[in-house]
Amino acid sequence: MSTSRHPIALRLERHVGGATRLLATVMALPLVDGIFPALVIAGALTVPFGIVETGLLIFGGSATMAVVLAEMEGTPREKAVSILLLGAVIVPLAVAEAALAQTIESLLTETFHRFAGLVILAVAAKTASAQVGEYLPRPGAIILLGLVASFDPNGAQLGVTLDPGLLARAAAAAGVGVGFALAVALAGDHLRDRVDIDRFRFGSAVALGMLALSVLGLLPTEQPVALGVLCVTAVFSYDPEAAGDPASSDGVGPDATPANADGESDAPASRVGADGGGGSGDAVGSAPAATTAGGVDSAGTVDVDAEGTNPTGIDPVDGGTTADVNEGESDDGPNRAPWL
Repeated sequence: MSTSRHPIALRLERHVGGATRLLATVMALPLVDGIFPALVIAGALTVPFGIVETGLLIFGGSATMAVVLAEMEGTPREKAVSILLLGAVIVPLAVAEAALAQTIESLLTETFHRFAGLVILAVAAKTASAQVGEYLPRPGAIILLGLVASFDPNGAQLGVTLDPGLLARAAAAAGVGVGFALAVALAGDHLRDRVDIDRFRFGSAVALGMLALSVLGLLPTEQPVALGVLCVTAVFSYDPEAAGDPASSDGVGPDATPANADGESDAPASRVGADGGGGSGDAVGSAPAATTAGGVDSAGTVDVDAEGTNPTGIDPVDGGTTADVNEGESDDGPNRAPWL
C-alpha cells in the first residue's frame, strides 16, 4: 500500500490488480469466507448496535479505509460512483447469505457460536499483525470446522424460512459498510494527510476483539462495546494539524517576503552611495548632494565617510570608481570639504 502496509489489503493486492477490484475483494471477503453468515447465525444482528458494528468492522474497517485512501485514484465523485456500484452488488449478496444462514441454522447447535467468535478473533489478529496471521488458519477453514463440529442431523429439517426483519437487518449492515467506504471516499482529500491508518488499523483490531467477545457471550450484547472502541480509535487516529502548511513546506515563511523586499530596495541605494555619480544620486539618509567645481557629485563619498566605513574615501565595494572621483577633484577647489 502506498500509505499503509495493511496486512489483509496487501495480501489481496498481490492477487488482484486495480484499486476498484481490490476494494471489491476486501468488502466481499466476509461473504466469501463465510464470516457474515456466521455472525447472522450467532445473532450479531439482533440489536441495532450489532448492525452498526457488523457493518463498520466487517464490511468497512481499516482495510476498506486503507484501500480507499491509499489506492483509489480520481476525483471524490468518481470514487463514489465506483463504491455505489460495488454496493449494488454487495448488499443483495448479503441478503442472500442471510437467507441461507437462516435456512441452515436449524441444522447447527450452539457450538457454532463459539467458532463464530473464534473466526472474528482470527480476523482481528490478522488485522493487527501479518506475522501472527501467518500462523493462524484461514477464516473459511475455521467456519468449515465449526459446521462439522456443530452439525446435528437428529431431527433436523432443512426448510427455507425467510424472516423479512432479518433480511432487512442484513441489508442494513452491508449498507453501513458501503456508507462508510463512501464517506471515506468523499472526504479522502481531507483525511489522507490527517488520519494515521496504522493506528486506526490497530484500534479496529481491538474493536474486532470486543465484537468477538460479544459473540462468545463474554460481553453483554446490548452494550455497544466494540462501537465505543471504534469511536475512540477514530478520534485518536485523526490529527487535524498533521497536514503540512504549504508556505512552510516551500521554505517561504511570512517573514521571507518583507526581507526580500528590503534587500531589493537597499541594493540600488548602496550602488548610488558607492558610485557617487550624477546629480540625481542621493543616498538614503544623506544630506543634499554637493557639486564640486568640476561638476562631480560627491554625495556618495560624503555618505561613506560620514558612516565611518572608510576614512580614506575609498569605498570597499567599488574602490576604483571612488578613487577616480577623488583624483579628479582639485585640492585647491573652493568647494572642497575641509575634512578632506
